[in-house]
Amino acid sequence: MTEAASQVLLGSGLTILSQPLMYVKVLVQVGYEPLPPTLGRNIFGRQVCQLPGLFCYAQHIMSIDGKSGLFKGLTPRLCSGAIGTVVHSRVLQRYQDCDKAEELKQGPPPSAEKDGPSSFDKVIKETTREMMARSAATLVTHPFHVITLRSMVQFIGRETKYCGLCDSIVTIYREEGFLGFFAGLIPRLLGDIISLWLCNSLAYLVNTYALESGVSTMNEMKSYSQAVTGFFASMLTYPFVLVSNLMAVNNCGLAGGCPPYAPIYTSWLDCWSMLQKEGNMSRGNSLFFRKVPFGKTYCCDLRMLI
Repeated sequence: MTEAASQVLLGSGLTILSQPLMYVKVLVQVGYEPLPPTLGRNIFGRQVCQLPGLFCYAQHIMSIDGKSGLFKGLTPRLCSGAIGTVVHSRVLQRYQDCDKAEELKQGPPPSAEKDGPSSFDKVIKETTREMMARSAATLVTHPFHVITLRSMVQFIGRETKYCGLCDSIVTIYREEGFLGFFAGLIPRLLGDIISLWLCNSLAYLVNTYALESGVSTMNEMKSYSQAVTGFFASMLTYPFVLVSNLMAVNNCGLAGGCPPYAPIYTSWLDCWSMLQKEGNMSRGNSLFFRKVPFGKTYCCDLRMLI
């Protein structure tokens, strides 16, 4: 219980620190570009037409709503993080309790089995349990995630529809019913599951076949392989995150979820198909060195790329 509480406190601190970054990221994902592009140079020194980065975007938000404006949607996001951490730890704890009960029931293993299952079987077992724990946490906290996103997207149309946590819950239930709390859930779950299996599988392959054991430097490199493969997996599954966030705000009565920023999608697959046709599958993936995509022009009236 103490460990879970410390994880909640640490997670809450990181959530508060990262809130401005997520706020800007969500607005970029929706397609809102309040500032026109400027001429600049990329990392190779070539002159390109660049969109404002994280700091310029955040400064624009502060000029309108002040510093506190960067923390819209923080309350439901804190609730989501705290509840998700508790659910995640409880599910994993239940698995551990089952293992202990099974060991007591079967008695000590024979000497031939003391080494336990093979490393690959262990990876499969641990990844499956982590998948179940993450999926449970995502399922329970997704309503708070939806409220967080809609609270942020209100900036575009200057609405006040989703202000308080309780008022937002009432609004969603009244207008969309119970299913409204789970808008965008399927691509989010799929993205998390695929990312987790990619990360752990790649880390196992790298540690087993690419890095030799017994060498001190290699052992140190193995400790970083999980982080590297995790970053690689998150890059590959980013389209699921984008589609999930867009579906969470689509056709919810906010300007950022309706035309011209987004058509009314019939399903998340329809959203995926539209983004793919427009070449926007990586929109919002980077908040630095954002160049105007080829074939796109900036519309001052709509404040978006067309």
